[in-house]
Order: sequence, then C-alpha cells, then structure tokens
Amino acid sequence: MKTDVEISRMCSKKNIIDVAKKIGINSNDIIPYGNYMAKINYKNYKSANKGKLILVTSINPTPYGEGKTTISIGLGDALNLIGKKTLIALREPSLGPVFGVKGGATGGGYAQIVPMEDINLHFTGDMHAVTSCNNLISAAIDNHLYFGNSLNIDPNKIVFNRCMDMNDRALRSITINSKIERMESFNITAASEVMSILCLSQDLMDLKKNLGNILIGYTYDGKEVLAKDLKLEGSLATLLKDAVKPNLVQTLENNPVLVHGGPFANIAHGCNSIIATNLGLNLADYVVTEAGFGSDLGAEKFFDIKCRKANLKPDCVVLVVTLKALKYNAGVSKEEILTPSVEKVKIGLSNLMAHVENIKKYTNNLIVCLNKYDQDTSDEIKVVEEYCYSENIAFEVANSFKDGGKGSINLANKVVDICSRPNDFKMLYSDSLSIKEKIDCIAKEIYHCKEVIYSTSILKKLESLKEYNSLPVCIAKTQYSISDDPNKLGYPKDYEVTVKDIKLYKGASFITVLLGDILTMPGLSKTPNLEKIDINEKEEITGLF
Repeated sequence: MKTDVEISRMCSKKNIIDVAKKIGINSNDIIPYGNYMAKINYKNYKSANKGKLILVTSINPTPYGEGKTTISIGLGDALNLIGKKTLIALREPSLGPVFGVKGGATGGGYAQIVPMEDINLHFTGDMHAVTSCNNLISAAIDNHLYFGNSLNIDPNKIVFNRCMDMNDRALRSITINSKIERMESFNITAASEVMSILCLSQDLMDLKKNLGNILIGYTYDGKEVLAKDLKLEGSLATLLKDAVKPNLVQTLENNPVLVHGGPFANIAHGCNSIIATNLGLNLADYVVTEAGFGSDLGAEKFFDIKCRKANLKPDCVVLVVTLKALKYNAGVSKEEILTPSVEKVKIGLSNLMAHVENIKKYTNNLIVCLNKYDQDTSDEIKVVEEYCYSENIAFEVANSFKDGGKGSINLANKVVDICSRPNDFKMLYSDSLSIKEKIDCIAKEIYHCKEVIYSTSILKKLESLKEYNSLPVCIAKTQYSISDDPNKLGYPKDYEVTVKDIKLYKGASFITVLLGDILTMPGLSKTPNLEKIDINEKEEITGLF
C-alpha cells in the first residue's frame, strides 16, 4: 500500500471556494489561504435547525495509534456518500508532536484531510498567533515589574507562563532577569490558557472579554491581578482577530472539514473550538467531531467542559478500538503485537469495558467501532463483537484507512440510526458541587480509583478558590491509562490518585488539576520524528508520517 504522503499527493483537490459552496458558504465569506485552505466569516451563518452532533473518542491510546482521526474522517466521508449533508470538525496539529513522537495528525491512508503538509506545519498561522498572544502577556508582566510595579505584583506569585509550540524540556524551568530575577517555565502552546480561551469563546468580543480575565498573578497582599489590569485585552484580541475564524480544508473525497483550535487532551481540554462546532451545526445535518485521547480525557472534558459551556448535547458517541490496543492492554510486547491471540484480546477487553462504562454515564447513544487492520483475524474481532452484543451496545467494523468513506458505510448507517433515538445526554456532575467534590467525582467515576489524595497545601489552595466552586475542572494526567500512572493498563481499580497542583484558569473559566507526573511542556524522544522529515528541490516534504 502507498504511504500517506503518496496517497495525499494523488488526491485531486478542489479549489476551496468550490468546497465551501458544497456546504452552503458564500464565496464572499471565504478568506483564501492559497487554493486549498481558507478562513470563514462564521458570523453570517446561524440556523434555528441544528444538525446532529457525533463525537468520536477511543479507549486509552497506545504507541501504535488507534486511528481516531482516521475514523472521524472516514465516517464523515461515508455520511456524505449515503446522502447526508455532513461536516467534520477537528483540532489543529501541534508542531510539538509533529516533530516529536506522533508525526502528523491529519488522518491516514485513504481517510485524510488535505493539504496534509500545510495543515501539519504552519497552516493558517493560528498556533503562532496563540503563542504570540500568550507571550505578549508574559512580556507585559515583566515590563510592568521593570517600570516600578505600580500594581504591587508579587514576582513570586506570578501564575502565568510563557509558551512555545515545540517540545523543549530545557524550558520547563528557567531563571529570567529583567531588573527582578524570578523563576519562569514554558508550556507547550497547546497547553496555554490562551488556546483554551480561543476554543471556548463564542466570538471575537467574547474572546476579548475572556482574555482580559486571565489571572496573571497576585499582589503582595493576595489580591488577584488580571490581564485587563495591564490594559492588555485589546492588543491580545487584535493578535487573534484572524485566529478566531475557523479554517476550512477538505478530505481526499473533497468533503468540507473545519479545523480550528488545538488544545491537548492530557494537559488541556482537548477539543476543537465552540465556534467551529456551532458553525458546523448551523450548516450541516450531521457534524462529526473528535476529542483527544481516550474517553477518560478528551471525551470527559468534551462533555463536562465544552458541552457545559456551549450548551451542546451529542447525539451519538463513537468509541474507537483496535485489536492492537486491546493486546497492548493485556501486556503483549511490541514484537508480538501483530501475532493473532484471541486470549490476549479477551484479557485486554477490560480497557474497552472501562471506557464503555465511562460513556454510559453520559449517554446510551453509543457505538463501538473496531478500526480494522489487515492482520486482524475474524476470531479476534468476534471477541469484541460478542462483548458488545452481550452489553446491548451497537458494534461495527470500519476500514477507512484502506477504503476511505466506502470503508465506513455500515458505520455511517448505524450512526444515523443512533442519532434518530431520543437524546439522553447528561453531565457527570452539577455546577453546585465544590471543586474538591468535582475532582473526586471524575476520579472515582471515570478513573475508577478508590481515593484521591490531597496534601495540606492543596487543601489550602482549594479553600482559597472556593469562590470559583461553580467552575468545571480540567484534569491533566497521563493518556496511557485511565489512572494517573501510565503503567496501570487495562482496567485498574481500588488505587489512589494524588493531586499535585491546582490552577485557576479564570479566562477559560475552569480549574486545572494536575495528577501524577504530568508535564505541560513535553520533551523530544531519543530518536524524534524530526530526524525523518526532509524536503527536496521540488519542495516535496517527506517523513511527516
């Protein structure tokens, strides 16, 4: 089979204006970035009749990849093939993973979005705009300290950090000196509060207000200092005036895709923008979106943060699973992962069970989708199918990677059927719970732990933040397990999780909670993907996947 790059270059792309027409977007509302990418003036599209919302999530990710984006794209193409007016809404890739471990993030095989190289690299500049916006705040903070500190900011209580869209462990802790020496650390851009604000704002003016509410630190007498106290909100919103507009691209089958916003799900809330999702629901009968990593991270935050903020109710959840992932959760080594083993699939099935239980706490409108690979055997697939039928869960095998939209026709038909059922979606917790009660609820109901451990200093922080009890919580933890320990595979139970830190993201309107050894600035691996990436004299790029 051809490589992803070869397949994407064989694709006959349509001019982005023609792609926009397919979904009813006027050419006057398109801001082209070349022939195949554009931004959209989203404000001109509102409809009383909203489309059906489909969320694609997965079991815990493994080093082999579960193909969640591939299934999202294939499902969107398949829905269009069966005559359903459908839009796909995805997140933007980050340069950190592109040059780090994962490589590109635009699907794979015959279920990709294009132009793949541009989307994976600088795209329309949104990531750089978020980085610049974030670092303007940091520059203004240190500039204020340099020129006398009239707001009486305590340099040791500054809580806003710089960021960069790259994996660089050397920036996790540094010392800066601009008249006042202080410690500083960098987040990756996908973990910046600015990124979360971009994705959770309703429009430019809402974005401006939320940026002004970013908590940058505290005074010597413990009072909050916000970005608007430094008169920053106008400049910040100006930097994001184009980034706030959703981006339009296309699948290999020339179907429209909105790609907008890129927060990670393990260290941020992991969903594309509210603006793009709402635009899709206004334009299409069906919108396929995804949330990062497994149901314990991206899906939980999609439900409890994004849906709460935007008043969304997903009509169907697609839970992606692979046989390789099940065998990985059974402890199968890399060398043996492709060897057929019904017994190991049965053991690893426990991880799927955990995620099914998680989703059912929000909705019963669920389908398990097995993303099929050539080496998968019918006996192994039957294990998953029989489990789903025993639990009265819809099940389908999809092969979007190999066959594009045609490989997900059966999945699309079953998704349409599920979307026709009554929408029984509900939140996991209510706004009235305290921050601690919300943390305990997620940890015990979604991570399936026995107890949450809080140090005295964390309990004091919780007490100091009690006026923000109404906010949802955004828990940062490992993506490789439903627990806070990447080595706890399968379905761990009766264990403890430890809260390491709590931060108020006042602009984004949520509380960030850090568990385990999670880091907000990743590092590169010993042999990062950057060593494979190259370009020739024809400007053809290789190695992104």
